[in-house]
Amino acid sequence: MRKAIFSVLVHNEYGVVTRISGLFTRRGFNITSFTGEETEDPRISRITIVAEGDERELSQIKSQVEKLVDVIKVVELDIKASVQRELALIKVGTDDKNRTEVFQIVESFRGKIVDIEPYAVIIELTGDVTKVKAFLKMMKHYGIIEIVRTGGIALQRGRESIYDAPDPDKTSLEEETI
Repeated sequence: MRKAIFSVLVHNEYGVVTRISGLFTRRGFNITSFTGEETEDPRISRITIVAEGDERELSQIKSQVEKLVDVIKVVELDIKASVQRELALIKVGTDDKNRTEVFQIVESFRGKIVDIEPYAVIIELTGDVTKVKAFLKMMKHYGIIEIVRTGGIALQRGRESIYDAPDPDKTSLEEETI
């Protein structure tokens, strides 16, 4: 099994997320995370799909997503040559005895306290998956009340972008915007 990160440019149209996620459901592919938002061009959205599988399954994922009508481009990012992050909000139980300790751990992980109540705090943490998992392991001791995570997002390192390499099977973004 191997982990793959796919960066997908799509037309920002109603139902595109449903069509992509439906493809994964129909084919039985295992998705670790699926996140998306519009890009610098509001007509285009970028979806990051993190999936695990053998080479055949991962190749199938890419080729099946590429076939969808609203998909402009699919690129598998090089895991070692990309920057990956995840955002987590974690609600942790606190009291007068342990609050300082929790704050110190949050600070050591470069997290941020975004809400404080008498018996709980909400922590914002950004980092790679291993950092988030390590932090969650530390917070279990204090009592995690609730967690929400974005899933992975990633960009390839260096000057190149998803827009650089032309895809012969799809119309280029420049042609579409003219």
